[in-house]
Amino acid sequence: MNSLLIVDDDLEVLDLLKKFFVQHGYSVEVATDGASLWAAIERQAPDLIILDVMLPGDSGLILCQQLRIRHAMPVIMLTAMGELSDRVVGLELGADDYLTKPFDARELLARVRAVLRRVDERRPVLQERPRPLIDFADWHLDVTRRELRSPDNVMIPLSAGEFDLLLVFVEHPQRILTREQLLDLARGHSHEAFDRSIDVQVSRLRRKLEADTKRPAMIRTVRNGGYLFTPSVTRR
Repeated sequence: MNSLLIVDDDLEVLDLLKKFFVQHGYSVEVATDGASLWAAIERQAPDLIILDVMLPGDSGLILCQQLRIRHAMPVIMLTAMGELSDRVVGLELGADDYLTKPFDARELLARVRAVLRRVDERRPVLQERPRPLIDFADWHLDVTRRELRSPDNVMIPLSAGEFDLLLVFVEHPQRILTREQLLDLARGHSHEAFDRSIDVQVSRLRRKLEADTKRPAMIRTVRNGGYLFTPSVTRR
């Protein structure tokens, strides 16, 4: 049974969503602000967090950024209708998906299932890999532990979406991949992606990998083509 943590300051919304997801076989905890979010995670880390942007105290955007530093569980953000900037910033801060209010609970259920499926689909693949340690340009990616270490052995936190995208790049090095191919490989054909989500994720990876993000050397943009991961890749 997958576990969810739903964070929203609207008690009626929390009650409705909790009942809905429990009916669909999920274990659900709820929180109304940052303090109760961290307390819930301390009790038991959920498989996925549904996080509203508008919260008292620290906003959902701030909490998402803090979650990415401390934890690797996926995050789906809920944003106000028409607030495009919130969606872009949420993706930049590490959210794995977003949904605008008002929404149908069945659509949110579909998003939750899609994100959890992407995480789960990686697990059997990882168990079958005989050499799950990947090296590129003096960086080290531990696929089993989902850990990235820099050339000076510093752990670099990755969101679930960032890890999936980086894994696609290291599995297809020195090959031009279109945005559509990256979406299909990292998220699956059924994912209805926000049109800038891949660009945002690439930008986030560059900030973590590149010495100069204005002149990226590892993840290059190919005009009218997509993206090219330039380093040679070896497995251990």
